[in-house]
Amino acid sequence: MTEFMNDWQNFVSRQALAADVVAASAGFFAPLTDFGLIAVSGDDAAAFLHSQLTSDVLQLPADAARLAGYCTAKGRLLATMLVWRMGDEIMLLLPGELLPATLKRLQMFVLRAKAKLRDASAECAIVALAGPYANPALAAHLPQINHTPYGKTESENGCLISLPQATSIERALWVAPIAQAIAAWPALQGALRPASASSWRLTEIEAGIPWVTLATLEQFVPQMINFELVGGVNFKKGCYPGQEIVARSQYLGKLKRRMLRAKVDATAVQAGAEVFSAADPEQACGMIVNAQKSADGKFDCLVEIKTALAEQGPVHLGSTNGAALQFGSLPYALTGTGE
Repeated sequence: MTEFMNDWQNFVSRQALAADVVAASAGFFAPLTDFGLIAVSGDDAAAFLHSQLTSDVLQLPADAARLAGYCTAKGRLLATMLVWRMGDEIMLLLPGELLPATLKRLQMFVLRAKAKLRDASAECAIVALAGPYANPALAAHLPQINHTPYGKTESENGCLISLPQATSIERALWVAPIAQAIAAWPALQGALRPASASSWRLTEIEAGIPWVTLATLEQFVPQMINFELVGGVNFKKGCYPGQEIVARSQYLGKLKRRMLRAKVDATAVQAGAEVFSAADPEQACGMIVNAQKSADGKFDCLVEIKTALAEQGPVHLGSTNGAALQFGSLPYALTGTGE
């Protein structure tokens, strides 16, 4: 880590963050120190990323962000990320644990393209916002708010990216110069509750937005975690690693695996944990994508699963003797063919 990133992490470590999950309806801000940024610059930056990611980067508007996936040649996700333009660069936000390998792999394929990639995590603070952040007390610190999902505004105060609502509560990501974020902390604390990243992770689960982590590396074709339904795959763009398999999964027959939302009463639930159906107890029928303990003491989860077995039920964590999953609804329908 560089000196700047250590300054931000040290600053955050000295702040009093809520130990428990803060409800989005109450309003919170959460520093996402476990996420990082890759910055891509150069004349061919957009064209290069367009050839590597599942989203249309060439047509990425200046006032919007997009979800994107990075796949192996077999169509399995190496990372999920949020992509947007900031100044003359294109930024990729992804879990910090995946950043080094993702950056190294992307750099391998630059070849003759006029594109440079670097780890920009030390240059910015990443702060999640939920609830009444459209607050006069914060107006001097935040860029103007674009309320469209994945709408982006940029100013000397950084970038503000609106996210899909979770349980009808507005959310956003603020990516700002570290000095600006530190200076804004008192105003943020006066308007919203300071929370840990767990509060934001819970809202992502409520919104049905999956994140690939180290525990689920290369486990999913994008449709298995509904990634095309949340705008992470464009089926009209040109080739990228794994494109043929992703397209074939979309158009050849009904998708047999999907991501569902569930709740489970267990002592611990980790991404990558397998789930088992009583209808076929000998082999796992799915996997936990993301999980977060909620205010009721149970875990909210996103679960990739064979839909037929989920409908038969019951489904259990770890084995057929494990805690039972209670499936709930997602804020979008499991239909459609994508873009």
